[in-house]
Amino acid sequence: MKNNSNDYVTQVLGSALEIDAAQWNELLAQQPAGSPFMRHEYLAAMEQSKSAVRATGWTPRFLALSRDGRLHAACALYLKAHSYGEYVFDWAWASAYDQHGLDYYPKALIASPFTPVPGPRLLARDVQARRALIRAALDWCRMQKLSSLHLLFASDDDVAACESAGLMMRHTVQFHWTNHNWPDFDAFLASLAQDKRKKIRQERRKVADAGVTFRWARGPEITPSDWDLFYRCYERTYYEHGNAPYLTRDFFRRMATHMADNWLLFVAERGGKAIATSLIGLHGHADEKVAYGRYWGALERVDCLHFEACYYQPLQWCIEHGWHRFEGGAQGEHKMARALMPVKTTSAHWLAQPEFADAVERFLAREGKGISNYLEHLEQRTPFRRA
Repeated sequence: MKNNSNDYVTQVLGSALEIDAAQWNELLAQQPAGSPFMRHEYLAAMEQSKSAVRATGWTPRFLALSRDGRLHAACALYLKAHSYGEYVFDWAWASAYDQHGLDYYPKALIASPFTPVPGPRLLARDVQARRALIRAALDWCRMQKLSSLHLLFASDDDVAACESAGLMMRHTVQFHWTNHNWPDFDAFLASLAQDKRKKIRQERRKVADAGVTFRWARGPEITPSDWDLFYRCYERTYYEHGNAPYLTRDFFRRMATHMADNWLLFVAERGGKAIATSLIGLHGHADEKVAYGRYWGALERVDCLHFEACYYQPLQWCIEHGWHRFEGGAQGEHKMARALMPVKTTSAHWLAQPEFADAVERFLAREGKGISNYLEHLEQRTPFRRA
């Protein structure tokens, strides 16, 4: 269809595979804050591995705005049959719809599936194209008579475009670590308050005293047997919590083939036997190198092993290799004790029913005040030594 106001050709595609990968990645590279989790290879692997497809409640509908055969804006949009795998919770909104005899699902979601990492969602060459893209998404949602549209973990540019289109903003809190150019892990510990420093040393000692050692491998150095081991650990931990894993083994096989350089694996071993793994995402360029805590799993229980594998080993690696930031993923106030500090993240929402939109807007105003107060409270509890 034609977007006459800007002379864009707007397409709604049924798969990431229908979009030219090179053009998509070129568009992503132009965004101020890039993300490996919006690369064409990542999103295509979600589909090809059957991880994010109609059968799992994620029906792909990619939007693309083109002019003269060139991609000017695009986004990954999914029709969702549920709210799992999103990390911005709207179950209460769905329940309210149901109580009034209305269908909340399917809804539209602009996001990277199962990936609560802030970054660009509306890929665009300029402000005009980004605003046209969100308007096109809203127009399509209205034509499809969908209940709502949600854009999760948005970049600042996304937020500006969504605000101009009248979407409602919602804020959540994550915890990110920043490297202050410490020469080593001991120097990092020395920057912390005494109780936090003591706690970390005690937790690391428990793992060491249990006879656990670590090795790490990055990119092509992660062998097929390492990936198999990781998936056994990852799958076991999901099932122990009563759930099947979101991502299939084939997804990680595709990551090893097409995005190997974006992954760092830590393997915990005891007595010559691997017992746990932690998989870290990587995105680096000269100005900023960011590591992302993503997946973990264990075959044996060791006290404090999770903290060591998912925080202390990655932080030590970042310090030793000059990486600037480590993002710890969704939720987790306990991360502050490991020097991951609170960061506000933003999502944008549109609801078709005016009465529900008004009610949600009032709720978000109250929730937003609570988030602001929560952030102020957290910032007063700094784990670092006070001057």
